[in-house]
Amino acid sequence: MTTMKAAQKRAQAKVEYNAFLAECPSRQLLDRISDKWVVLILCALGGDNSPGQPGAAHADAPKAMRYSEISRLLAGVSQKMLTQTLRSLEHDGLLTRTVTPTVPVTVSYELTDLGLSLHHMTRGLRNWAQTHMAEVLANRENYDARTP
Repeated sequence: MTTMKAAQKRAQAKVEYNAFLAECPSRQLLDRISDKWVVLILCALGGDNSPGQPGAAHADAPKAMRYSEISRLLAGVSQKMLTQTLRSLEHDGLLTRTVTPTVPVTVSYELTDLGLSLHHMTRGLRNWAQTHMAEVLANRENYDARTP
């Protein structure tokens, strides 16, 4: 019987990930990254927070943001939810949290390379939602009108 080194086990497990299987850990990751607050935080840190046309290809460069900046930008997010979401993204390695010893202490968040790679996809998802919202609302109205 041969023993596998940790790197070999990780490589084998990576090949075996299948989100259609109930026990696959990628399901937990899909659950996390499909959350609206995750999508919006990644878009904000990715520089997609400029006003403009939905679906526009232009985006500012990714940038570090303070907690208060993110909170102001994400209308409706509670302090508890924002804190939990930022912690989970840091735990997964999608963003970094930097504490600067100033008075008062400055805390900023920035996408990692892994987070930036996910941001490219969430940008498309956000743009799709904004671009097609009118069509979806019309479909909802049509559905509701024909459903007793």
